[in-house]
Amino acid sequence: MTFTFNAYSSLLLPFFLQGIVVSVVLLTRGRRHGSTADGWLALLLLLHTARLAQWMLGFAGWYDAHNVLSTFMFYFPFSNWLALGPALYFYFRSLTNQEFQFRRHHFRHFVPVLLYLGWRLMTLVVDLGWLRGVQGVPLPYHFGTKGPLAAMQEGVSFWVEIAGYVSVGWYAWLTLREYRQYRRYINDYFSDTEQIRFVWLRNLLVAMLLGVSVTFLFSVVNVSVQPLSYYQAWYEFLATGILIYFLGIAGLLTNDRLAVPLQFLPAPATTGPLVVDIPQVPEPRPETPGTQPVAEAMPSMPTPVTTANTDAADPHLARWLTRLTEIMTTDRPYLAPELTLSQLATQVGTNTSVLSRVINTGFGQNFNDYVNEYRVREAERLLRDPRHQQYTLLAVALESGFNSKSTFNRVFKKLRGATPSEIATGLKP
Repeated sequence: MTFTFNAYSSLLLPFFLQGIVVSVVLLTRGRRHGSTADGWLALLLLLHTARLAQWMLGFAGWYDAHNVLSTFMFYFPFSNWLALGPALYFYFRSLTNQEFQFRRHHFRHFVPVLLYLGWRLMTLVVDLGWLRGVQGVPLPYHFGTKGPLAAMQEGVSFWVEIAGYVSVGWYAWLTLREYRQYRRYINDYFSDTEQIRFVWLRNLLVAMLLGVSVTFLFSVVNVSVQPLSYYQAWYEFLATGILIYFLGIAGLLTNDRLAVPLQFLPAPATTGPLVVDIPQVPEPRPETPGTQPVAEAMPSMPTPVTTANTDAADPHLARWLTRLTEIMTTDRPYLAPELTLSQLATQVGTNTSVLSRVINTGFGQNFNDYVNEYRVREAERLLRDPRHQQYTLLAVALESGFNSKSTFNRVFKKLRGATPSEIATGLKP
C-alpha cells in the first residue's frame, strides 16, 4: 500500500502504532485475566486511534491516490464521538466493580452511535453496492472514488460531532459524580485504599475533557472565525496523539489484578435517610484464664461522638461501641493491612450495615479513618518507645498495620497534619 512519509504523517504514525499495540495488549490481558475493564480501555484507545488514522493516512496520500484507498477514506467511519462517552463510563463501572456485566439494557447508551454507524453502512451499500456494483454507474465525485451519499456525509458529520461533544460532556460528568461516590465507598469499606483509589482515573477524565475541548475549539474557529487548512487542523490531531500516549501509558500501568474485591454500585436517588436498626449486642465473650491485661501497651481508642439524642435514638449503641472498642484493643485487627469492614464486622459479630453506622454515629468517622486512627496511635507508641528507636519509619509503618510508606505518609498528614518524620522528631525524649 502507498504511504507517503512526511513531517505530518510521520509524526502521527508512532501514536497510531502505540494505540494499536497497546489495545492488543489490553485485549489479550483482559481475556487472560477475565478483566472487562481492559476491554473497555482498549475500545477507548481504538476510538481515538481510528480518528487520528484519518488525518495520518490523509497526509500519507490516501485521499489523493484516486483509487480504492481514496474510496476507503470516504466510507470508513473514522470518527465515533458518540461512542467515547459511554465507553469511558463503562470502563469506570467495570474498573470499580469486578462483578459488573454488560447487560442488554446497557445497549441503550450506544443507540446514537449505532444509528450513525447504520447510516454509514447504508451509504456504503447504496453508493458502492447498488449504484457502482449492481447498476454499474461510475461514482460521480473525487475522480470516481466518492458516491452521492458519501458527499452528504460532511453535513451529517457536523451535527454528529456536535452531539458527540454533548455526549462526552454528559458521560464525563456522570462518571465524575459516581467517582466521588466511589471514593466514599472505599473509605467506608476498606482500611487500605492506596491501590484502589484510582487517582489517575480523575486525571484520565481531565485529559479526555481537554482533548475534546481542543477539538471543539478547532471546530469553533473553523466555523466561526475562518476555515482552517488541512495543515492547520493537523495540530488538533497531534493533540489526539498525545492523548493516545497518555491513555496507553495509563492502561499498561494499571494493576488489573487487585487484591481486594471491588463491588461498587452507584447509589440511586433516595427520598430520605437510610435507617439501620441497631440490634442488641450479644453477651461479652468470657475472658480466657491467664490472660494478662494489655491496655497499657495498646493505643487509646478514638473518642466517641456524644450527643444528647444518641442514646435515646439507639439504646444499644453504647454497648456496640464498647464491644467494638474491646475487639480493637484486645485483638488489634487493625494490624492487618488489608482489613475490610466485612472482616471486622465478622469479628465483632454483626453485619456491615450495623458496624458502619456504629462507627459513623459513635465516632464521627468513616471506616478508613477509624482504623487508621488506631494505626497512627500504634505508630506513635512505637516511635515513643525507646526499645524501638532503631526502627526505620518503614518498619514502624509495617508494624503499625500500614501496607506501604506512601500510605503511612498520606494518612499521617491527613490525621495529624504533619509527616511521620516530623511527628517522630516531636516524640523523641
